Amino acid sequence: MIKRTLFNEDHEAFRNTVRRFIDNEIAPHHAQWEKDGIVPRDVWLKAGAAGMLCCTVPEAYGGLEADYLFDVVVFEEMARSGFTGPGFLIHCDLVATYIKSFGTEAQKRQWLPKMVKGEAIGSLGMTEPHAGSDLKAIRTRAVRDGDDFVISGQKVFISNGQMCDVIVLATKTDSSAGAKGVTLFLVDTSLPGFRRGQNLDKLGMKAQDTSELFFDDVRVPASAMLGEEGKGFELMMTKLAQERLAQAIRSATVAETVVDYTVAYTAERKAFGQTIGDFQNTQFKLAELKTEAVIGRQFTDACIASFMKGELDAVDAAMAKMWLSNLHCKVVDECLQLFGGWGYMWEYPIARAYADARIVKIAGGSIEVMKHIIGRKLFADYRSGQSAG
Repeated sequence: MIKRTLFNEDHEAFRNTVRRFIDNEIAPHHAQWEKDGIVPRDVWLKAGAAGMLCCTVPEAYGGLEADYLFDVVVFEEMARSGFTGPGFLIHCDLVATYIKSFGTEAQKRQWLPKMVKGEAIGSLGMTEPHAGSDLKAIRTRAVRDGDDFVISGQKVFISNGQMCDVIVLATKTDSSAGAKGVTLFLVDTSLPGFRRGQNLDKLGMKAQDTSELFFDDVRVPASAMLGEEGKGFELMMTKLAQERLAQAIRSATVAETVVDYTVAYTAERKAFGQTIGDFQNTQFKLAELKTEAVIGRQFTDACIASFMKGELDAVDAAMAKMWLSNLHCKVVDECLQLFGGWGYMWEYPIARAYADARIVKIAGGSIEVMKHIIGRKLFADYRSGQSAG
């Protein structure tokens, strides 16, 4: 098998730390968290103490100032475990990244040290009931009032929504300006007028809280603006490749893991006087899935390397997200079939993997949007070539 070359000894030592944390602090409690629909805050504090949160945050703000691969290790090991709570990825890869990249010095000092320690939990407030992948269509409004802005609106499907202390919130400061009217704010959830709706009952990812959020004339100071007024859409576009890469990382890891434990199950499970793994159909099916998982891993690792060099563009990220998301869903579906009736039982990891998988074709931009991004670039390149010729 092709050996991965991205990680060094420090990364692998950290990987062992993350695995121990998952074994000791998450595995014994996760079944209860799935029933509760949420995890306790002390898990976040323990993860912060273990150095697992926001690994790339500079030392000046309490972080490790490590390279992106340390965050990748956390994402991979959480995906490998099959445990969906807590929502570290949103907190680390998106919220902390927005603050680190676009925040003022005061904003960084206010939030990043607390996020590194797990004392403040971050959430990304973009999706609305009528605006998912089409972020230009959001209706949450921020109206200037002297030195403040007053925010009114609603968000939905917000990961970490029941627990978050800070939200990177997308608003419209000019409803008539389309994308140029979008502005981001860092909203402190202790402010008057903010309220959480119900913790949503989802198909999968049961332990990760996902909420409706409401903003009833929430007054925030102008200093809470993240970046410049009217530049929010541009800022979001610069981070979409990173978000989609994180989705691909998760999907690549799940595909590998599910194939491996399906091989282990079918090697022992007996039917008609032999193991299920002795049947040619089983071997052929798993051979195909393993090959695709290896291909997916190689493409994902190439995208990680490209991202770390600042070269991962929107189209490459869209291709990774699209292909790995489709593979993720295909693997869990076809592997569940090899478990027979036991694959439909929640006590088996394959059942949870199946339920958890479906969101990957939606989150971070739907598969259809990814196809649009890729197809549009194909024809733009063709027309550009025709013009040059």
